[in-house]
Amino acid sequence: MAKVVVKSKKFESRRGGTLSLEGINYLIFGIGILVIILGYVIMATGATYSFQSLTIAPIILLIGYLVIIPLSILYRRRSKERLPADKDK
Repeated sequence: MAKVVVKSKKFESRRGGTLSLEGINYLIFGIGILVIILGYVIMATGATYSFQSLTIAPIILLIGYLVIIPLSILYRRRSKERLPADKDK
């Protein structure tokens, strides 16, 4: 009879920990979505060739897409346990 193997839904990272998201990750992700929405609103309200539509809105969108959203995925709180090398200090 074959054995049934149940795999965990959490993914193992290279450092041996799990890549589960916490509440702070969802909060940062929500802030990123709001920043992206703000960028599109600023782009839509400006004139076609205005400084607002051509410079400010794309910068805000880049910050949302390339900084805040990846930060929300990669952010992890520091664990309370110290590394073995830090115990001497």
